[in-house]
Amino acid sequence: MVPHLTTALAGPLMDLERTFLERMPEIECWLRSKWHEHAVPFYASVDLRNAGFKLAPVDTNLFPGGFNNLNPSFMPLCVQAMQAAVERACADARGVLLVPESHTRNTFYLRNVATLEGILKQAGLRVRIGTLIPDIAQPTRVDLPDGTSVTLEPIVRRGRRVGVGDFDPCMVLLNNDLSAGQPPILQGIDQPIAPPLAAGWYNRLKSHHFEAYHTVADEFGALIGIDPWLVDPYFGVCGEINFQERAGEQCLASNVDWLLGRLRAKYDEYGIDEKPFVIVKADAGTYGMGIMTVRDASEVQGLNRKQRNKMAVVKEGLEVTSVIIQEGVPTYEAINDAIAEPVVYLIDRYVVGGFYRVHASRGRDENLNAPGAEFVPLAFESPCIPDLSGPAGCPPNRFYAYGVVARLAQVAAAIEVGQLAERDTRAAAPLAATV
Repeated sequence: MVPHLTTALAGPLMDLERTFLERMPEIECWLRSKWHEHAVPFYASVDLRNAGFKLAPVDTNLFPGGFNNLNPSFMPLCVQAMQAAVERACADARGVLLVPESHTRNTFYLRNVATLEGILKQAGLRVRIGTLIPDIAQPTRVDLPDGTSVTLEPIVRRGRRVGVGDFDPCMVLLNNDLSAGQPPILQGIDQPIAPPLAAGWYNRLKSHHFEAYHTVADEFGALIGIDPWLVDPYFGVCGEINFQERAGEQCLASNVDWLLGRLRAKYDEYGIDEKPFVIVKADAGTYGMGIMTVRDASEVQGLNRKQRNKMAVVKEGLEVTSVIIQEGVPTYEAINDAIAEPVVYLIDRYVVGGFYRVHASRGRDENLNAPGAEFVPLAFESPCIPDLSGPAGCPPNRFYAYGVVARLAQVAAAIEVGQLAERDTRAAAPLAATV
């Protein structure tokens, strides 16, 4: 189920929220059935946009890096869900090797690592942090501004097992999105790795995720009797693009024009008096890099040098060769007059909390995952059981809709990762046959 958390929403329930609450038993039963069909991701975070007329995910991260932004009161939920996730990954796990991103100066991210380490320890596990940074040859303590610290240790490999020092963990937990590819030291080991190496951004494409999500949204829409578009952002793809050499501009412009046309038709169907827009972003990668808001196809033709440089590379300096053109979902939520979007955190199949990403310098039709963003932790709402006809002081769980859509994205991620793993298995089969 979804915890009863506060949101920035005010006023009467939207029709979509009310439908979710009224159909809760069917929704929860359907979601449970999905975890009989697919392997649930170890953990995830989902960026949502609530436009009032629709509520949809705009990004799904399988290596969430903001546990430190959750309200401390969520820790019991995180610990309980972590126990379930670890048991599913490795039933007899006692020790976990946590492998983070290769940052030593990003103290915001390292606070996430420290929080994640604390959750694992409270779940009854021994934890050590193994780094992939080649310059770290001995245990290195990094003190953080909030008074906590993390100790990074070089990963060592012995045969088909990895660990640090004399620590031989039962499993490896990745909090590194593998944008630069699979680390050789983690390949072919006997210990279970969660999430699997195949889920890294070197291998994933946002378009594949949202293609899987489109299928999930169609089935969900049929289940509760809604237009799937109300929870599904339309998208297109333009591959073989090179911003520096201006290659693929016509492909990009035609896809933008096609998608804007689809959105105008939907806006007319629902009487939405707004101008639709799309978000163009790298088809792989994270950290809010390589993103632009586009309202007309002409805006992606003849990009100037600054615009091309911005779009040409993403994390780890990787060149952008394919972009996803995604329906822009405006956000009508704000905190202290600053535009906000909810981010929902999941461990195993449980919603364990969330926060608002807030950006005072960005508009409701712009990407908020950018320098200057701040994070506002959500808090628990009243402890009473939500009921549409309940007494005053016992409001319905407005956060429930966020949790449902986030879990739809989680189901899509499970399908996507399953397809990636199957592809890797097929690719490896001919190699094994020749050995």
